[in-house]
Amino acid sequence: MEYNEEQTLLLGKEKPSILLHRYAFPAIIAMIASSAYNIIDSAFIGHGVGAMAISGITLTFPFMNLAGAFGTLVGVGGATILSIKLGEGDYKTARLVLGNVVILNSLIGILFTALTLPFLTSILGFFGGTEKTIPYAFDYMKWILCCNIFTHIYFGLNAMLRSCGLPRLAMGITIGSVVLNIPLAWLFIYPCGWGIEGAAIATCIAQITATIVQVLVFFKRDKIVYFSKNIFKLRFTIVKQIFAIGMSPFLINTAACVVVILINAAFLRFGGDYAIGAYGIVNRVAFIFVMVCFGFMQGMQPIVSYNFGAKQYDRMWATWRLTIKYTTIVMTFAFILCEIIPYQIASIFTTDSEMIKQAAQGFRYVMIFFPIIGYQTVSTNFFQSTGKAKKSIFLSLTRQVVFLIPLVLILPIFWGVIGVWLSLPLSDLLSTIITYFLIKREKKLSVYQQNNI
Repeated sequence: MEYNEEQTLLLGKEKPSILLHRYAFPAIIAMIASSAYNIIDSAFIGHGVGAMAISGITLTFPFMNLAGAFGTLVGVGGATILSIKLGEGDYKTARLVLGNVVILNSLIGILFTALTLPFLTSILGFFGGTEKTIPYAFDYMKWILCCNIFTHIYFGLNAMLRSCGLPRLAMGITIGSVVLNIPLAWLFIYPCGWGIEGAAIATCIAQITATIVQVLVFFKRDKIVYFSKNIFKLRFTIVKQIFAIGMSPFLINTAACVVVILINAAFLRFGGDYAIGAYGIVNRVAFIFVMVCFGFMQGMQPIVSYNFGAKQYDRMWATWRLTIKYTTIVMTFAFILCEIIPYQIASIFTTDSEMIKQAAQGFRYVMIFFPIIGYQTVSTNFFQSTGKAKKSIFLSLTRQVVFLIPLVLILPIFWGVIGVWLSLPLSDLLSTIITYFLIKREKKLSVYQQNNI
C-alpha cells in the first residue's frame, strides 16, 4: 500500500511532462491496440464477408455511441471524482466511488440490453438500415448486446485503474483483450465460417475475460482503492457528483448517436448503401487518431484533477499545454496521411472499387481541419477534469448540436453527398473558435485564484 500511495502522491510533485508521459503513453498504447483491432476486425469483415457487411457494421455506430455514452457517464465521472478525492487525501470516499461505479455500470448494462435487444430490427431500420444491411447489423449486435454488462464494467474499471495510479496495468489489460480478440475473430470468421457473428462473439469473449482480470485486481488489498463489502451501496452524494461530471461525455456520445443517425440517413438518401459503408471506413481510420488523443486526455485527467484538488493551478495548466501540443502533432499527421494516400488506406478494408472511391473522397473532406481538433477536445476534457461540468457540456453540445446537426441537415441540400462530408470539418472549425475564447477566460480566473491562495 505504501508503494501505491507514493505513486498517487507523485501527481502533485513530479514534473508535469514526466507525469503526462507516464500516464498518457500506457493509455495511448491501449487506445492504439483497441483501434488497431477495429481496423483489423473491419478488414476481416470486409474481405471475409463482403462490402455490404461494412455498411451493416456502420449501422451499429449509433448503438456503440449510446452504449459508450452511458459508459462514460459513469466511468469518466467516477474517475474524475476518484482523482480529486485522492488529491484531497480522502481515501475512504475514493473507495466508495469505486463501489458506486461498479453498481451503476452493472445496472445500466442490464437495462440497456433489456430495452434494446427485443426491438433490434426496428431500431436498425430507424438508424438507416435497408434489406441489404440490416441482417449483417442484426447478427453482429445481438451478441454485443448480450454481453453489454461486461462491456460497461470493463471500461469503468479501466478508468478506475488509471485514476488509482496504475495506468500500465490498465494498458496491459486492454492490450491483452485485443491480443485475445484478433485471433479469435480470424478463427470464427474464416475457419469456422461464422461470418459477422464470429467477429461479435470474439469481442464478447475478450471483454468478459478482461473484466474478470480487473475484478481480481481490485480484490487485492495492496492498493489505496480496493473492493470491500461496505463500498457496494449507492450513495446519493457520490452518484450525483459522478453524473454531474460524467454528463459532459454522456451528452457528447448521445449527441454523436443522433448525429450518426442523421449522417447515415443523409448518406443513404444522397449516396446509398455504399456511401454509408464509405463513412464507416473513414470513421474507423479517423477513430485511430482520435483515440490516440483520448489516450493523452486519459493521461491528463488524473494529473489535472489531482492538482486541481490540491490547488496547484500552475501544474494543472502546464499539463493542459503539453497535452494540446501532443494531440495537435497527432492530428496533423493524420491530416497529411489521409490527404496523400486515401485510396491506399480505403483498400485495406475492401476490394470494392466504388466503396474505395467514395471513402477516399470522404477522407479528403473530413480531415481538412483535423490539426485543430486536439485543442477543442483536450479543452473540453480539461473542464471535465476540473469538475466544471457545465462548461464541458456547453463545449460538447456546441460542436455536436449547435453546429453539426444543422450543417448535416442543410449542406446536403445544396451539395449532396459532398455536403454531408463537409458538415464534419466545418463543425470542428466553428466549435474550436468558441473553445478558444472560453479557455482564455478560464485562464484569467485561474490566475486570480492562484494569487488569492
